[in-house]
Amino acid sequence: MSPAVTGKTKLLGVLGYPVEHSLSPAMHNAALAGLGLDVVYLPLPVRPADLGRAVRGMQALGFIGANVTIPHKEAALTLADELGAEARLIGAVNTLVFRGGKILGHNTDAAGFLLSLREEADFDPAGKTCLILGAGGAARAVAVALVQAGSRAVYIANRTRERAAELASGLQRDLGVPARALSIEEGELAPVLEQADLVVQASPVGMHPHRGAPPIIDPALLSPAALVYDLIYNPPETTFLRLAREKGCRTLNGLGMLVYQGAMAFKLWTGVSAPVAVMRAAITDLVRS
Repeated sequence: MSPAVTGKTKLLGVLGYPVEHSLSPAMHNAALAGLGLDVVYLPLPVRPADLGRAVRGMQALGFIGANVTIPHKEAALTLADELGAEARLIGAVNTLVFRGGKILGHNTDAAGFLLSLREEADFDPAGKTCLILGAGGAARAVAVALVQAGSRAVYIANRTRERAAELASGLQRDLGVPARALSIEEGELAPVLEQADLVVQASPVGMHPHRGAPPIIDPALLSPAALVYDLIYNPPETTFLRLAREKGCRTLNGLGMLVYQGAMAFKLWTGVSAPVAVMRAAITDLVRS
């Protein structure tokens, strides 16, 4: 953060409800301070009913941008004057840019996920078989990323099969690529898990404060050859990841995705490449504690 906040200090923030748990303020303020930018990033708890007024108020106050998190990502789509291609495709906005009197809506989640896969696990989804657990907004972003990266097959499994089918049909409609919906019943899931190169846990199951929640599938069904990615980063190792590691799988948590999607948002706001190492260091200890 800048040594002093003045009338010239620019403003950024994260809109969510609740937002007290967010690591984005620590991550972005460390990056801003590291580059000597006179900008401060604030946590902004906003109820869903107040989102429109909050965004317009930020624009009036001269904010240069904001992140958007749960539960506002889909609602923010309707508040943007212009949408980036990824936001339109995913159907959600995680980054707002206020520029030239307009509100620009972007989504950096898919690109952040892919960069994390490649940089942290040296994993290229092209030609691979991928299974996504969950069918919410995070699963949609991951599915779009994997399809765009050339995955050979994308399967979506969810406790409510209808939601998985809805996501799969949306991918077919929007990208022209077939995806298959599955239930989480062992008989249907086991053959896919045997051949999956990548398994992505994209549901909130196991997230703080519900760390002890059992995984939505039995990790014993995982192939030791699979890379297992849990989008959750708090705790750093969920029960699902621990059991996958004990099965012999390579594992990865969602901290890298958080950092990389944040770095892309940072560039959209400031025009400056983000100091990724600084951002990661700022939040790694917070997560461990």
